This record gives sequence, structure tokens and C-alpha cells, in this order.
Amino acid sequence: MKGVMRFGQKGKLSPRYIGPFEILKRVGKLAYDLALPPSLSGIHGTFHVSMLRKYTADPSHVLTYEALELKLNLSYEEKLVQILDRRLKELRNKSIPLVKVLWRNHLVDEATWEKVDEMKIKYP
Repeated sequence: MKGVMRFGQKGKLSPRYIGPFEILKRVGKLAYDLALPPSLSGIHGTFHVSMLRKYTADPSHVLTYEALELKLNLSYEEKLVQILDRRLKELRNKSIPLVKVLWRNHLVDEATWEKVDEMKIKYP
């Protein structure tokens, strides 16, 4: 529980339950191994049934995804979806034109600023 309390508030305002997490396997009659995220790597993944709650299905928890086209070395090519914004980065001696690029399989918050000349070469 100390690992969980680090992430939220302490004391009686700390979350009573976190999750949901996937059950990997049953360990004995009353314990289960859970798939915890990397942020909870300091916590042992086996829990007694008294520490678990039944999951009630919620349609908002279902995530949609697009299948990635992986290469043989398990990498994939980023594809440009849309240019969201433009700006000029002013340095001492020069100015650099930039564009904010939204990539496929990424959220709007994950859009990156790229140089215009590099983007024209990659995506004419």
C-alpha cells in the first residue's frame, strides 16, 4: 500500500481501490496475480481476494485501436495525419519555421513541433 499512497493523497483521502487490472493467474485458492502498470513496479503483484473488488462492466472502459504495421525489426513508420499549427522560432541570428504535427496512433496532446524544411522532404 505504501507504493500506492505515494501516487495520491495520504491518509484517509487516499484511494481505497485502484484499477481495474487484468488477472494473470490464480495462485492457490485465495490469491491472484495481477498485471500492474510500470508505475506500480514497486508493489508485489499477488493479492489476496479480500483486497480485490469485482469488476463491473462499463462500456466507457473499452478502448478502440488501429492495428500497427510492424516491420521485421518490430518498428513502425510514423504517418502524418494533420498539421495543427505553425510558428516561427526566433533565435539570435535566424528564425526557424516550425509546424505542429499530429501523428497517426497518437493523441492531440502528443503532437510534436517539427522543422518545415524537414517535413517538406519527408512528406512532399
